[in-house]
Amino acid sequence: MSFDDKAENKTQELKGEAKERWGGATGNESLQAEGAADKSESRIKQAGEHIKDAAHSVKDAFKK
Repeated sequence: MSFDDKAENKTQELKGEAKERWGGATGNESLQAEGAADKSESRIKQAGEHIKDAAHSVKDAFKK
């Protein structure tokens, strides 16, 4: 996982957190749900990137 991907995913997660909190504070359920969705999407992307990293590590371990 490249640094850019990590930074982009973390930024999306933090934006989602902010939307979710702001929506909760203002009673805007739509914004709160959008924030939760953004966070979930970001976490799924991060999990996929971690799986790719693990696969590369396993592949590299067998090359030695």
